[in-house]
Amino acid sequence: MEREGGLDGDARGMTRVGILLSGRGSNMMALVEQARGYHVALVASDKPEAPGLTWARDRGLETFALSPRGIGKAAYEDALDTALRAAGVEVIALAGYMRLLSDDFVARWRGRIINIHPSLLPKYKGLDTHQRAIDAGDAEAGCSVHVVTEELDGGAVLGQARVPILPGDTAADLAARVLTAEHALYPRILTEFVTNERFPDTLA
Repeated sequence: MEREGGLDGDARGMTRVGILLSGRGSNMMALVEQARGYHVALVASDKPEAPGLTWARDRGLETFALSPRGIGKAAYEDALDTALRAAGVEVIALAGYMRLLSDDFVARWRGRIINIHPSLLPKYKGLDTHQRAIDAGDAEAGCSVHVVTEELDGGAVLGQARVPILPGDTAADLAARVLTAEHALYPRILTEFVTNERFPDTLA
């Protein structure tokens, strides 16, 4: 287990957000760089070697890293939950976090976990979203920010961005354009989520 502290800066009055990632963390970077109305209190990963953690540490953000290998899912999630609460996290934003959260973990944070998914939900839940959209002959694809529930990619959709599918697009071509849309959509929706009436209701 690894945890490193950083500087909070002037975060008084802002919702404290924990970001979970498993890789490079490009959406995490967008959330940090475009933060409005929230403060990133912790960046956590199930991959201690994740490049996104290095980026976060270099900017003075508090990080937490723990591999679930050898300890089991329940123990891993207990440690993650403890780290999030110790950092004062109120809302969790999944940003390329590749582990499925257990029903128990989701229940602990009900209404306070959001995720960005690379499709126009409810279309194409799960993986391989870009190729599935191309294979279906869709005219457009996109991304969705949604509340995380026990159902995979099944929570309420908070916002979407649409991206055209161009003739000759490969899944990689489409993924690159959708990712650009994600970087604009996710910070805006997270700001709306923590500053509108929906979020305080979930704290009851």
